[in-house]
Amino acid sequence: MKHTIQKYIQGVLLTPVLFMLACDNNFDDVNTNPDAVSKVTPQYIFSKAQYDGVRYGGNTQALLLGTMQYTTSYNDVAGFGSKYVASQSAQSSSVFSLSYPNQINEIGEVIKAVQDDPTRVNMYAVARIWRVFCFSRLTDLYGDIPYSEAGQGYNASVFQPVYDTQQSIYADMLKELEEAVQSLDVNNAVTFGTSDLIYGGNTAQWKKFAYSMMLRLGMRMTKVNAAEAQVWVTKAIAGGVITSYADIAKLTYIGSGQDINKNPLALSMLNDDYIKADGVSNTEGGKYQKVFIDSLKANNDPRLGVLAVVYVDGVASSDPAIQKGMPATINGVKPADFVTYSEPNQKTLLRVAAPMLLFTAAESNFLLAEAALRNWYTGETADELYEKAVREAMLQWDLISGTAGTISEDAITDYIDAHPLETSAPIDVQMEQIYTQFWLGIFPDAQEVFANYRRTGYPALVPNNYPGNATGGKIFRRFLYPVNEATLNTASYNEAIGRQGPDDFLTRVWWDKE
Repeated sequence: MKHTIQKYIQGVLLTPVLFMLACDNNFDDVNTNPDAVSKVTPQYIFSKAQYDGVRYGGNTQALLLGTMQYTTSYNDVAGFGSKYVASQSAQSSSVFSLSYPNQINEIGEVIKAVQDDPTRVNMYAVARIWRVFCFSRLTDLYGDIPYSEAGQGYNASVFQPVYDTQQSIYADMLKELEEAVQSLDVNNAVTFGTSDLIYGGNTAQWKKFAYSMMLRLGMRMTKVNAAEAQVWVTKAIAGGVITSYADIAKLTYIGSGQDINKNPLALSMLNDDYIKADGVSNTEGGKYQKVFIDSLKANNDPRLGVLAVVYVDGVASSDPAIQKGMPATINGVKPADFVTYSEPNQKTLLRVAAPMLLFTAAESNFLLAEAALRNWYTGETADELYEKAVREAMLQWDLISGTAGTISEDAITDYIDAHPLETSAPIDVQMEQIYTQFWLGIFPDAQEVFANYRRTGYPALVPNNYPGNATGGKIFRRFLYPVNEATLNTASYNEAIGRQGPDDFLTRVWWDKE
């Protein structure tokens, strides 16, 4: 089924409709596309919406992996995220341009197909939850975006949708999560089944994912409205969030056939840089960044040998002693010692059959640790939750990598013992510890790390003041809207920037306050 999804969607959503006059009685037969379908099968489109909701994001080397100082490149184009090169600024608009005609449109079609059928209540609820996931990733990158009128070109002839405020989007997303999770019926067997590539139709696990998303969005509001944040965080915890390995939200891939069946992060990194696996023939000049590798080495992090390799005489070595990150300041020329820098391990991060982790037990426990610090959660102490988070962040690498990514219990325990939460220190010190470990533990989900970096200020990354950068040597706060929004959706675009602020990298989104 997976191999036919893309062709099916093209038939449903992209096939042109021809209106012609004819005098031939055989007009319908002659002008009907035998390969197209006229009735939506929501299961097929839901699978495609899941695939697209994961692959069309900012989590690439050229964007957020570089920005969060995991990777870099000596190439100015590919290294935009780590260098903020002004001439490459338009790269950031790609997430907006790709998301609306794909996952946003697709999940809207699914909802339209199932919302009025009471026997499909679970399908409707799950589609609403996935729609929140997709929109949350978009609004967190851009701020105000088309939301209430998005994806209504075909259904309602809305071709210039308004940009909703991020505050109103958050209010609606949280409402959607609450309504959806309350409507899920574990006794109703009608689900997306195997078309659900995350949980296989498991309603109980979708509930945990929904409440986990509520936790994530609630914590996002701590600086802008702490009281409202506490309300939603408390609801999420009471509902039950993901705290175990078995409930991790992950999108599965088979790693063969069409590219849509392959892990999109691994596939893009391989195609852009690492396909030859020799440490030299990296087309876009990518390597791990010095900041990331230095941190792993300085803390004797057992993940270093799992994540990174250096090629010695053409053979990959994961020996921690020789790992070395490349500086982000290299100015457009391939360094003579390029081969000596660390790059992603082909057996772990670059596995095209690896799942993409969307919400992990590690993330929940990090967020719960902060909630405990704020006295919003009393079920466990902050240090207990912090230790659980670090442990889960290491255990999950065998999920991504199989046996190549297994970290021993002894190694995990040694690391935790060497890096306890300093419970006697001020709250800010503990927050820095939690979210520095978040930066290490949530990798490679740089998009979620970027959101929490803007909210908390941690990890305390030093910006790269690269020549010709677009931000004045500051880490940017948001992505840019596509240029054609200013010409094709002028009134809505102008209203958004008049309200939110200039369409530049340093304008802060609603929840990102000083």
